[in-house]
Amino acid sequence: MPFTLRKATLDDRPAIEDLIKLSARGLSRAEYSEQQIEGAIRTVFGVDSNLIEDGTYFVVESDGKLIGCGGWSKRRTLFGGDQYQTRDASELDPLTEPARIRAFFVHPEYARKGIARAILDACEGEAKAAGFRALELMATLPGIKFYEASGYHRSESVELSVGDGIAIGLAPMRKELS
Repeated sequence: MPFTLRKATLDDRPAIEDLIKLSARGLSRAEYSEQQIEGAIRTVFGVDSNLIEDGTYFVVESDGKLIGCGGWSKRRTLFGGDQYQTRDASELDPLTEPARIRAFFVHPEYARKGIARAILDACEGEAKAAGFRALELMATLPGIKFYEASGYHRSESVELSVGDGIAIGLAPMRKELS
């Protein structure tokens, strides 16, 4: 299946927001309840404008349709879109701190076709070129196997409140760059 990987622009924002919702609703059902998914969409899952403005967020298109997105960051925020209240946009020190892998979402009809892998390869290459020696991310439960297969090591899972007394499980993960 042919697809194109490119840097996201702020004009992509509405399509990215739609893709995030579609991906979360379509690919998370085996791991999260409907209430958890909707809570995460409302409070955490979303576009982080800093990533787009920094030029570190990618989108993947096929036949003019947005089918994947994801990026890396030189900023402290580990996860969460603009609506997530616990954010720190200060920059990381690449010599002593890991870059962040952020906000990967794939259209359910295009899952397991190399979309996320292409984005991750681009992110890892750019982070390494920027001087980072390691990467960290906060994986959703459906993403753990993908990241483990990509060389990331998991720490103990955590629970994140998504409102209304509901929480979702997440897994901190890390990879050293060679």
